[in-house]
Amino acid sequence: MGRPTYPIEKYLCLMVLKRKYNPGYESLVKEVGDQVVEQINEALLQKLKEKEVLKHRKLRTDTTVVESDIHHPTDATLLQDGVRVITRLVQKIRKVASHAAQDFEDRTSEIKEKILSIAKVLRRRTRKSWEEVDKITQEVIDVTEAVCDKAKSVVEKMRDEGKNALNQSKQKVTDAIALTEKLLNQARQVVSGTRVIPDRIVSFFDREARPIKKGKLAKATEFGYKVRIDETESGFVTGYAVYKGNPSDDELLVLAVEEHIRRFGKAPNAVATDRGFGSKKNETELTDCGVVRVSTPWAAAGIGALLAQKAGKLGRVWNFGT
Repeated sequence: MGRPTYPIEKYLCLMVLKRKYNPGYESLVKEVGDQVVEQINEALLQKLKEKEVLKHRKLRTDTTVVESDIHHPTDATLLQDGVRVITRLVQKIRKVASHAAQDFEDRTSEIKEKILSIAKVLRRRTRKSWEEVDKITQEVIDVTEAVCDKAKSVVEKMRDEGKNALNQSKQKVTDAIALTEKLLNQARQVVSGTRVIPDRIVSFFDREARPIKKGKLAKATEFGYKVRIDETESGFVTGYAVYKGNPSDDELLVLAVEEHIRRFGKAPNAVATDRGFGSKKNETELTDCGVVRVSTPWAAAGIGALLAQKAGKLGRVWNFGT
């Protein structure tokens, strides 16, 4: 019987997309799979709308985090991933172009030992232990820099022999070096004392995943993608969006309402969210869109500012605590 396969029409479409955009096979299947899910959801909503099962007078939107399948990121382990990938690619090149990789040294075991030593130091949980971690991380940085320099030398020595496979390997090494150097820059900032880095890379293999804080007690920080989910009073999910990075919730509310209007032809009568979406600007824009009732509680700071403003108009002075 053989393994399950695609119809030839779908296979040809996949090959056209691969030829045009040159993604990997896993990325190609994932992208096409996401498109199919979106189309199925649209078809289902349309059917429910035709049968008048789907009510859409009320809209509730919220965000959550879809975690990436990655290990917990530290600066040292991210550099370890970069060194491991570069070494593996250079070893493949050595089989077909030994002259280019003859001076390249495998230092993955050396970095692994340093990573293990960091774990031992952290068990002590003292202030001095963090200083030792920074010192070991600096050693990992030094080794990684040396590996990148050697890998660049390998790329320079590779002759353009017109072999497609060899050229692809050369490009992969170049891309791996570029990403590893970005991780090196992050690690240097942390060792120097800069702990907060905007748009920080948290995975060598999922480069668009980001650290996201949602105020959960069990997980203070999650690593992945923010997802907006919209649902109506019928309990059906009518819209969703996956975002790169960590956009603020209050930037997503108007987008959710606009998508609702596009799908159903008019604005919902009522919109409800949690306080992360609340702002005076959003309330004004939703009212302009045609929403009659807006339930978006403001954060404590926003409420305090509003009460202070009203108190000022009445000629009274109020003292708001934190």
